[in-house]
Amino acid sequence: MRLPGRFFLFRIVLIIFWLIIFSATARSEPLSLEVTGITGELLENVRAALTLPTDLAKADGTVERHWLTRFVGQVPDKVGKALEPFGYFATITSTQLENQRKNQWLLKVKVLRGEPVRVTSLRVVVTGAGAEEKRLQRLVAEFPLREGDILRQDHYERAKGELKASALDLGYLQADFPRHVIRVDRGRRSAEIELELATGPRLRFGKTLIHGAPDFPEWFLLQHLAYAEGDFFSHDKLGQTQFNFLDSDRFRDVLLTPLEELTDEEMVPVSVQLTPRTRHRLRPGVGFGTDTGARLSLRYRDNNAFHRAHLLDADLLLAERRQSLVASYVMPNRGHLESRTEFSVGYQAEDVETYESSSLFAEARQVWGLGQGYLGSVYLRLLQEDYRIADEDRRSRLTIPGLRLSRRQYSDPIRPRRGSSFALEARGAHRWLASDISLLQFLVSGNVLLELPGRWTLFARTEGGTTLQDEPLADVPTSLRFFAGGDQSVRGYAYQSLGPQDANGDVIGGKHLGVASLELERAFLTNWGASAFYDAGNAFNNLSDIDWAQGAGLGVRYYTPVGPIKVDLARQIGEPNPSWRLHVSVGFAW
Repeated sequence: MRLPGRFFLFRIVLIIFWLIIFSATARSEPLSLEVTGITGELLENVRAALTLPTDLAKADGTVERHWLTRFVGQVPDKVGKALEPFGYFATITSTQLENQRKNQWLLKVKVLRGEPVRVTSLRVVVTGAGAEEKRLQRLVAEFPLREGDILRQDHYERAKGELKASALDLGYLQADFPRHVIRVDRGRRSAEIELELATGPRLRFGKTLIHGAPDFPEWFLLQHLAYAEGDFFSHDKLGQTQFNFLDSDRFRDVLLTPLEELTDEEMVPVSVQLTPRTRHRLRPGVGFGTDTGARLSLRYRDNNAFHRAHLLDADLLLAERRQSLVASYVMPNRGHLESRTEFSVGYQAEDVETYESSSLFAEARQVWGLGQGYLGSVYLRLLQEDYRIADEDRRSRLTIPGLRLSRRQYSDPIRPRRGSSFALEARGAHRWLASDISLLQFLVSGNVLLELPGRWTLFARTEGGTTLQDEPLADVPTSLRFFAGGDQSVRGYAYQSLGPQDANGDVIGGKHLGVASLELERAFLTNWGASAFYDAGNAFNNLSDIDWAQGAGLGVRYYTPVGPIKVDLARQIGEPNPSWRLHVSVGFAW
């Protein structure tokens, strides 16, 4: 009784199979193309020129023979025009149309390029006020065509466009080509080129008119300009100005328009149209990191407090191993876009394998923009920290002044291919400054991202610190001790699990820190990457007693607008019983 059912099922499968085959045949192109006699970019251009017309086939898949014959007749002309940009003006093309099977045709195209046209005369000059500009003269000297070269019109057009774009970027907004001629003698296979760029006067930035953000102080908006009135006009500076506004996270859209029609005495006014973001924002977040565990976050921001361009932030973080509530108030300073005065207060708690801690703090910080991406700052931090480590409970009250110098430059905020950053910091505490202990610390961190051929990148990072103190280590709070291990330290080890140990084998942290890492990544698809890495480092109390912990492994990255998702599988090296550890993190570590 079951056989008929099986036979019926078999017939259904067979019918579906034949329907698939029939559908694939019906969807196949009615005309195939075979081109011989040329290769490389010449072949690609010819194939693009011989794209099948959409009306060649009817709805039922049959070929409209009249249109097919007409298309075949146009092939020699299409091939000739496709090869002229490469210097071939005497192309001979033959065609052969073969009927392979019903509604399936093969068009064979044989191409004889003939002798190419060569440049016999070349004159490229720059005239006007910018005739002596070194950048323009360099482009003239490096013009990609020379006498005797095959006439490549694509090279000519590209160099021509670059020459004008450079003139515009230098401030010659009226630059144009009064003469741009290519005379081709097909019989002699020769070409004469004449190209003249007349720059006109070099213009300067005039007044800047800012619209759309009346609630922000004018002085604050003007600080975003990457130019000053009277500077030579530059599109690069306009682009940097747009970036400055968008990077502030206060404006959703920024449109900059040079008002060339209002140019007066070689001064070009600029219109800036701003669309502010919503002033009050509440941003919830969900995430996971091996160091923190699952986490929830909530951030409130007022991006124009009291209509004075002040920032008011409140951040709440609830994670398995870390909790914090921090409020900050930031006042931008006049004189430099990056200069500001900051005040913050908060509560932080951490519960990891090595220690438990909770702290209250208040901090005042003054930051100065030093130009070229450098930031300098001085701060004063008041800290009360309760901590439990190695079965000891302690409380510390500290007044910590500090200095910091940093710089961060990357090619792209979402997925950079090159760039670097560094930070140098000195901080300390003293009993004379209402602190329970006296110490002085120096910290350094840095990384560099190098772009390599073949979509490869090399990322190197390092971190170090040292402490000068006469106090017992037990009196130093955990936030001022050094530990290693974790997603951003030595992978293969748990977060903050590396450092000097006490007599019971409990990790208690150290006076000094040294960590280094190398990571080689290969990009694939649009937003993915695969990496191999090696990490080494540890915390220690003296140079003669460093036990370097090492880890190596493989990772996968997925890049999103809010930061990369990183999954790393690392194995310990040099341990008696090495183990594997999975590290997952979301966000940037540049």
